[in-house]
Amino acid sequence: QVRLVESGGGLVQAGGSLRLSCAASGSISSRNAMGWYRQTPGKEREFIAAAGGGGRPYIIESVKDRFAVSRDNAKNTLDLQMNTLKPADTAIYYCAAMRPLFSIVGVTSPHYWGQGIQVTVSS
Repeated sequence: QVRLVESGGGLVQAGGSLRLSCAASGSISSRNAMGWYRQTPGKEREFIAAAGGGGRPYIIESVKDRFAVSRDNAKNTLDLQMNTLKPADTAIYYCAAMRPLFSIVGVTSPHYWGQGIQVTVSS
């Protein structure tokens, strides 16, 4: 089994930064792709970024000038650095992972989910 625990969320003013971190434990290694998603009320969960599993780091076009994703395979962590935050970035952010050698880019139903963490950006 794989356990994913997010941290680093909270309340920030528009223009500020937050760094989310996902700690993975259990049966996970660098062969598992990991990613970040977010969800706002009434909307589908949105894939944002991915790293690991043999693929290069990937961030969706709409946030790639403000967000950065990084993976520490030794620690089994996945971070999401979010800069110049906007109120529209307010959402619950989820860490996710796939079984070994599956890509996570654009996947709507990853094999594993974290519990999610709230990010609120005030105007």
